[in-house]
Amino acid sequence: MGKNNKNEEKLEMTPFMKSAFNTMVEGLLFIDTAGVVLYANEAYLKFIRMTKEELVGKRLRDVRPHAKLPSVVESGHRVLHAQRLEDLDEAYFVNMYPIFEGGKVVGGISVITFMDEAQRTRVELNNFENTHKNLIRKINQSGNKYTFDSIIAADEKSIAVKEYAKRLAESDMPILLMAESGTGKEMYAQAIHNASPRKNEVFLAVNCAGFTKDMLDSELFGYVEGAFTGAKKGGKMGLFEAAQGGTIFLDEIAEMDVSLQAKLLRVLQEKKIRPIGAVKEFDVNVRIICACNVDLKNNVEAGLFRKDLYYRISSFPVSIPPLKERRDDIPALVRDILDKQGEKVRRSYVVTDDAMEVLVNYDWPGNVRELKNVVEFSAYMCKNATVDMMSLPEQLRNYERGEKETRTASLAERVAEFEKREIRSVIERYGDDVEGKKKAAAALNISLATLYNKIK
Repeated sequence: MGKNNKNEEKLEMTPFMKSAFNTMVEGLLFIDTAGVVLYANEAYLKFIRMTKEELVGKRLRDVRPHAKLPSVVESGHRVLHAQRLEDLDEAYFVNMYPIFEGGKVVGGISVITFMDEAQRTRVELNNFENTHKNLIRKINQSGNKYTFDSIIAADEKSIAVKEYAKRLAESDMPILLMAESGTGKEMYAQAIHNASPRKNEVFLAVNCAGFTKDMLDSELFGYVEGAFTGAKKGGKMGLFEAAQGGTIFLDEIAEMDVSLQAKLLRVLQEKKIRPIGAVKEFDVNVRIICACNVDLKNNVEAGLFRKDLYYRISSFPVSIPPLKERRDDIPALVRDILDKQGEKVRRSYVVTDDAMEVLVNYDWPGNVRELKNVVEFSAYMCKNATVDMMSLPEQLRNYERGEKETRTASLAERVAEFEKREIRSVIERYGDDVEGKKKAAAALNISLATLYNKIK
């Protein structure tokens, strides 16, 4: 007994330390440079079925001939995650470390994790991972509500586009949605995801025009701790990693910086990403759906969009017609908007024939988004739940079937027309080819993409 106390004194074991070690489920064992056992906690003693008096003060290899800890002390090199069985009933994992003092090895320590405890930990981690995945799915499903049933298609053009998109949903290829603003590109992206084999996984959408280059880089690819000044402790998960197994929707892809386009191309080709500041890449399994409201071919021609990326994402293009080219959709859309509005206020709306005629024949530059705003406005303004001519906005009341609007152009329209004339004037000066347009954009202090958008 006295010998054991001397060994513990050699370790300078306090009552607090002994109590702390004995509360651990892992087995702890300390030896000196001669291989003599200095201390073993209760978990270790129980595991080898020995008492403290039978083990402490003995040479470890006299008690356990195949013990590896003395070799670790002799070599000065740690051994991690070693799986052992020996002649005991239960397998275990052990980490073994040499103990240094003043640069010299003075002993060694074994930390044993028993197989049943490791199994419990694995089960707990699996349960946590499953809970996390289920939570992600619930969050995803609550914000990812559109299916192909949500897309109203009464016009022949719309029906054809919808059927084509349904067929593409079954594949796993990148898709490019091309359409004017307000036509429902994200609705199509969600519908494609929800009709695909990835429907139970995450759908994430990001508008590339809403971020600076560096912000979009960190948003998409994430970063590691210390990647740059102001980086969050622990780093940040990017959307590609967060969407693992699911779909990511990149809206307004034309606004993505060329350097980021190169990283996106690598994701498509190699299925790998590298967070900002990271040394290693890791695999990602994500389907990519892109969208734009400009002609990407013009951006490629102007050197604003990579040709190789364009061909990679445009193999399966989906062109959604503007509302003015699918007027047969308008009555069904109006009915759907009014039905949803009616559910909110517990009213059943009707539309007069002359009001519907105006709605069908208006050109809708803002597409479905503008139609929705106008119909909801009219529902608020109408009397007796009847949408008639007087409940429509003034600019629609002045609109005659088959003709352009007779209303006076708004200030914004006048400014846009003035800009277009000025840009055309400068282009005539420098030339109508790509180089001339680049010079014109520089002279006007605008980007080439902005120039193309303003003159289209």
